[in-house]
Amino acid sequence: MVLIGAHVRGDDPVAAAAETGADSVQLFLADPQGWKKPVPRDDADALVASGLGVYAHAPYLVNVASTNNRIRIPSRNMIAQHAAAAASLGARGLVVHGGHVGDGDDIAVGIDNWRKTFERATFPVRVLVENTAGGENACARTLDRIAMLWDAIGQYDVGLCLDTCHAWAAGEDLETVVERVRAITGRVDLVHANSSRDPAASARDRHAGFASGTIPPELIAHVVREAACDALVETPAETQAEDIAFLRAALAS
Repeated sequence: MVLIGAHVRGDDPVAAAAETGADSVQLFLADPQGWKKPVPRDDADALVASGLGVYAHAPYLVNVASTNNRIRIPSRNMIAQHAAAAASLGARGLVVHGGHVGDGDDIAVGIDNWRKTFERATFPVRVLVENTAGGENACARTLDRIAMLWDAIGQYDVGLCLDTCHAWAAGEDLETVVERVRAITGRVDLVHANSSRDPAASARDRHAGFASGTIPPELIAHVVREAACDALVETPAETQAEDIAFLRAALAS
């Protein structure tokens, strides 16, 4: 069954799910802007017993594509730590941004750094690489780059998280994006169903609720329907219940 949920605050995800009508939740397991290791959660048993689908999102600093050892090596460690913490919650996956190389660096080196991440370690939950919105040096912004990445890592137990706002910002056609992504990866494991505050091809990652965003809500629902996998809204907290209800009704029609 496809679960519709939301990225929620980390202090009480079960209560947040109840408030928004979510079937599943995504949460950070540590400071999203820091390098700290996740600590055991006091509510772990309650979260597992809730029956909610659970996804974890790695901190934003994680960038295993980096050619800088001081970023790449801690990033690999962070994925291992967060994957272990996610597994303790029965999570369905750990979302990790596709990352980037520095100006002047060869993107092929960043792609190979991703390969080495999976070659050198296995993880207790599936890592879901998320497409990103902007940056000429990004490993997962365009479908051409995602194809390069999957040529390197597709043999491993890795999945794809497709973010509608990011794809829109990257200039992708949302009518056909699922079909085109599947031709590369063979699968879409999770959709981040977000609208955007900006026009298509803006390269800007600014999420919006469905009613106020620039992406037609029906187009977001189309992506979720075509992907036929769990979907999470990462829209503002005040619109999440409305956005979830819209998706659920659209999928039922």
